[in-house]
Amino acid sequence: MFDFAWSELALIAVVALVVIGPKDLPRVMRIVGQWTRRARAIAREFQGSLDQMMREAELDEIKRHMDRASSFNVENEIRRVVDPTGEVQRSLSEPVLTNPLADPPKPVERAPLPSADTEIKVELPAAATATPAGVGEATPAEAASTEAKPALPEPEKRTP
Repeated sequence: MFDFAWSELALIAVVALVVIGPKDLPRVMRIVGQWTRRARAIAREFQGSLDQMMREAELDEIKRHMDRASSFNVENEIRRVVDPTGEVQRSLSEPVLTNPLADPPKPVERAPLPSADTEIKVELPAAATATPAGVGEATPAEAASTEAKPALPEPEKRTP
């Protein structure tokens, strides 16, 4: 704190011995020692208070850092760094990529289905109904067999 050399301390001791006298010098030295002890205690208390304030300030700063770290949202931070304008998110949210030059698909028009009561008639062209020569004609043996078969009698109807 103070920088005193031994020669300066010896000079102060000689002046104090001449001014105060040898009779009162021990009592004065004790009082000076008590004041020095009180000054050191006050300096130590002041230094301790400053250290305590520094620790509290550091703890508050550390607490703020910890609060910031605990409330850190990784997903939002990544989204903010990777896609700050939101363009990537918009491009991923579109369901189908479209070609602006292509025509939009036209809806298919279907005829109404007929109901169960409606009869459907199919007409075939004349060429489809004609049979080629020799197909479907009966051979002479087949013709004779159909003619030779007698007709079955009809069963009699009985009434009770």
